[in-house]
Order: sequence, then C-alpha cells, then structure tokens
Amino acid sequence: MLVIDNHTHVISTDSERYPPAPIGGRRSEWSQARPVDIDGLVRALDDAGIAKAVVVQASTVYGHDNRYVVEAVHAHPDRFIGVYSIDALAPDAVERIRHWQAQGLSGFRLFTTGTTMPGQADWLGHEASYPAWAYAEEQNIPVCLQMTVQGLPALRELLKRFSGVRVLLDHCARPDLSDGRPYRYARDLFDMAAFPGVHLKLTHRALEAAEKGASVPAEFLTDLVAAYGADRIAWGSNFPAAQGTPADILAQARKAVSGLPQADQELIFGGTTAAFYPRVAPVGGSRG
Repeated sequence: MLVIDNHTHVISTDSERYPPAPIGGRRSEWSQARPVDIDGLVRALDDAGIAKAVVVQASTVYGHDNRYVVEAVHAHPDRFIGVYSIDALAPDAVERIRHWQAQGLSGFRLFTTGTTMPGQADWLGHEASYPAWAYAEEQNIPVCLQMTVQGLPALRELLKRFSGVRVLLDHCARPDLSDGRPYRYARDLFDMAAFPGVHLKLTHRALEAAEKGASVPAEFLTDLVAAYGADRIAWGSNFPAAQGTPADILAQARKAVSGLPQADQELIFGGTTAAFYPRVAPVGGSRG
C-alpha cells in the first residue's frame, strides 16, 4: 500500500530568517516542544515508510508567511506538496493566492480555530472572502479548512454560492461523537456529504473523538465511509503537532480502519490525497 500523509508541518531552526508570527498572536505549545525541520520530517517519513506528504503551513507559528513551506517543496519536489495560509478577508487575497501558487504550492488553508484560537471564528462566510473563493473555484485550487462543526452552516452557504470548490476539512471538523450512533451531535458533518466537493482529513483528533463516550471507532468509520465514500477521506498524521512518530501514528490509524475493505483503506491512506492534490500523485514504485 502506497502511503501519502495528508497533514504534516515543518518548523525552521532559523528564527531570524523565519521569525514566528502566529495567527492569534500566540505560538502553539507543540511547535515549541516538538519542532521538526524539513530534514527531520524526511527522516521521520522514511522511518515510517511514508512515500509522500502534504506539508501544511504551520499557521500557529508563521501565520501567513509561507516561505518555509516553499523551501520544503523546493528541496523535495518529488516528495512534498505544500499548502499555504492566507487571510481570505484581505483586499489582496487573490493576489496572495497567485503569489503562493506561482511559488509551487498547491492550495490554501483558512485557519478559523485551533489551539491558539479556541472557538470557531465568525468570519468564514463573510462576503469579503468571496473573491478568494471565486478565484479558487475558477482556477480549481483546493481549500483546506481548519474549523469546527460550528462553522459548517457558514461553509454550507459558501458552497451553495461556490459549488465548484473542493474543500478538505482538517480533523473532520473536530466533531463531537460522544453520543455514538447515529451521531446526532455530528449531524452537520454527515449532512455536508451532500456537497460533492467536501472531503475529510482523518487525523488522530478525529480518531480520538471516535473513542469518547458511546462512540465506537469502527462504527464511526463505517458510517463516515457510507456517507462520503472512501474516495473523499484522506489520512493525515498531523506530525509533529500530534505526539509520537509518524510510524506510531500511522500504525494507530491502520488499526482503526482495519475493519474497512482493503480498497477503502488504500484510498484513505493514499489514493484520495493523490486525487485531491494531483502534484503529489504516485510515480514509480511504492513504499509502506
């Protein structure tokens, strides 16, 4: 099985060249406790047998300064593709999208919540962001969203307006699954499957949520695949924000999805990411 990690981060050791400028004004604890640079990420992926990876802008370290992600992609163009962060409300948002795309990156991330910004921001559906969404739709640029289920109503309205945009929800939008089947607390997440452009990023956060309360991971995954199809679900380690090595995180994820058909597992661990981000599509032999 060829494995592509859909969610990794890199932190430079050179704070003068790449000074922290975190969204929310406070740097994340994980980035200070477990910083991993480009070479460290390559070594960790090699140890895990992970063939390729998506390097996602560490927004809680560098904000919208995506230069280190560019460096990662330029250093390993056959191994990495990069996702950059932008301020979708900025007057020059479209210009910034053009700039980072021209640098070789492959889609943008909107950060509306996280460890340094608790609570779902209310700007997601603001009309000032419409030019960025329209440009993404026109140019077929995928959008990665760090958000919670509380933001899904705003996303639903955006996708009614910009129906051609492909979006990827980090951590499955951080659902509350504690009530168990039929997951009424996460109804909005399952309802978003009606929008064919919506994809889900299956990370440790979603799998941990599936272990809480009355939830059973195997049941959650079965229901999630039934709603979205495995071709709209992609695994990501969230390394190094997630504790542990990519090898450990991958092993845990493989165990969690082991009850799914082999074809579905192959999509989740590589095929979906290759389709969503064609630049990272498999070439040559496989690993893992």
